Amino acid sequence: MAKTKKDLVIVESPAKARTIEKYLGPQYHVVASMGHLRDLPKSTMGVDIENGFTPDYQPVKAREDVIEELQKLSKDSGIV
Repeated sequence: MAKTKKDLVIVESPAKARTIEKYLGPQYHVVASMGHLRDLPKSTMGVDIENGFTPDYQPVKAREDVIEELQKLSKDSGIV
């Protein structure tokens, strides 16, 4: 039997993930990112003031494994 795809919801806290998953039900897969995954660079201003104050978010180096796991989960759920 084919594995049914679930909608993916990403929240920051594991406790929130468990609670939200109870409310949403079995058709959703709720996971926690365990904190921030992107941040503005510390070496530069991080905001392009000439183009509408567009932020220049960079992945947090220490969180690359979490980012990869979330990308894999998003592909498995059919989002990406």
